[in-house]
Amino acid sequence: MNAQEHGRLLSIGEFAARARLSPKALRLYDRLGLLQPAHVDEVSGYRYYRSDQVERARTVALLRRLDMPLAGVAEIVALDGERAARSLDGYWAGAEERFAEQRTLARYLRGRLSGRNTELYATFEVKTVDVPERYVISETRHVRAAELPSWIGTSLERLEEAAEQCGGIPAAPSVLYHAEVTEESDGPAESCVPVGDAEAARAWAQRQGRGSDVKVRLEPAHRLAYTRITKAQVSYPQIVAAFDAVEAWIAERGLTVTGPCREVYFADWASAGPQDQVCDVAFPVSGP
Repeated sequence: MNAQEHGRLLSIGEFAARARLSPKALRLYDRLGLLQPAHVDEVSGYRYYRSDQVERARTVALLRRLDMPLAGVAEIVALDGERAARSLDGYWAGAEERFAEQRTLARYLRGRLSGRNTELYATFEVKTVDVPERYVISETRHVRAAELPSWIGTSLERLEEAAEQCGGIPAAPSVLYHAEVTEESDGPAESCVPVGDAEAARAWAQRQGRGSDVKVRLEPAHRLAYTRITKAQVSYPQIVAAFDAVEAWIAERGLTVTGPCREVYFADWASAGPQDQVCDVAFPVSGP
């Protein structure tokens, strides 16, 4: 490229000033394929840009200010207008969900650090409900906290499909914790979906073959002490605050926990927003 042709291009310094980016950032974006120069001098290695690349450069910079990973930025700038906007909408919806979860976690940690968790527990309204006996089709698995959301989703979906063929689903599905599930402890946890026809459910479970984690059992009638939480509050460890609040409420009233704690999912998870109520955190109890 000769000097005359260079005149129609911007040096990296000039382009950086127009794009409001540093030359260091431009070199990084070049290496990552986000914003490649129009020409690189073979002898000097100098980078040159066209003036019509300024808009793309500013878009990259603005997307990065949303704390978007570089891979996400690359995906959006490679799309056309409408598809790029939809991709941004998807990223931001996820970001708002993460912010809501972190806000809940920060409030819980503030209470723990200050020793004022009783104030936090007061934000959870605890009630009781009597649940009749019912048959459930269930699956038990040893899982750790990081694996739990994925397993719950796939397990309940599989069991709900089966239950629809076995007399329908007469009540909300639930997940029972027979031991603690954390990053260090793997439960086990049990996903349960009520069924309308226990015999049909048993036949379905038998067809799963030996070694299957699926079974059909009778869940006895019981009373639950529970509090209702939002989608943002379901994530671990935010949900711990809800469990702690219900346990404190039970202890204050002299009740006895009679079975594993559980989460009862009564709303459509996929369509719910971060602040929508989706789940009851509950303990079966007995006593006065």
